[in-house]
Amino acid sequence: MAQALSSKPTARISSIFIYPIKSCRGISVSQAPITPTGCRWDRQWLVVNNKGRAYTQRVEPKLALVEVELPNEAFSEGWKPTNSSYMVLKAPGMNVLKVSLSKPCRTTDGVSVWEWSGSALDEGDEASQWFSNYLGKPSWLVRFNTASETRPVEPGYAPGHSTLFSDMYPYMLLSQGSMDALNKLLREPIPVNRFRPNILVDGCESFAEDLWTEFKINKFTFQGVKLCSRCKVPTINQESGIAGPEPNETLKKFRSDNVLRPTQKQRGKVYFGQNLVWKDSFTEGKGKIIKVGDPIYVLRKVHLL
Repeated sequence: MAQALSSKPTARISSIFIYPIKSCRGISVSQAPITPTGCRWDRQWLVVNNKGRAYTQRVEPKLALVEVELPNEAFSEGWKPTNSSYMVLKAPGMNVLKVSLSKPCRTTDGVSVWEWSGSALDEGDEASQWFSNYLGKPSWLVRFNTASETRPVEPGYAPGHSTLFSDMYPYMLLSQGSMDALNKLLREPIPVNRFRPNILVDGCESFAEDLWTEFKINKFTFQGVKLCSRCKVPTINQESGIAGPEPNETLKKFRSDNVLRPTQKQRGKVYFGQNLVWKDSFTEGKGKIIKVGDPIYVLRKVHLL
């Protein structure tokens, strides 16, 4: 490892994205309150089947077309929803659905996403009917029950940290440089929404974020814990819900474990982006917000010989 703190920022935040419902469309915001389990509102909701198992774009690519809106003030620090605060959902061929941001009263057990299972908050019959009609099969919308449940990340990488319904970790970061490098290799460039990062940064070299093990965003310290292994979702056009071979076919050529980690056990994975946890998330105080334009100061990074 090498210490590498300089007075000049390595990069700056160029975009922040929140995905309130796992696998549904994201929201681009100018600022976001941060919490130990991720940006506020990020992956707080999940669509499940009649066995409580998560639906994702891997099996239900139509979820990509569900637009999600939250009140602008929801991204201000300390904002609390009132009885008239709603999450608004839109999808092709569907009426608008309004989901109250006030706590739902029903708890449902047996909700599962990947390795985790527990209880969640049921958003009610109207939301269930809406998603059932849209997907053509019994579906329910549930909210993470933060009062009674925790979902730890992989303890071997970030012990003591937890997340909500995101795949693995509370935050995912990607650089514009990496997007540009990939798009130069693709016949048809793709937008960043294929990769669903929370934080997009600009001003650094391509794949520089792979090496960041500790860095500050403004005054907050984050830890890069694991490269993000990519599934089928980047192959799904987020405007149409239709999957194709790219960009994963191209990524296999230069971002696979065979290329990046040739001496380790091969799992057939490709990597793009860096999973993060917020290191100083347990300290008290106000002003826990990240904003577009915030500087990135790298404190430690993997030192390549």
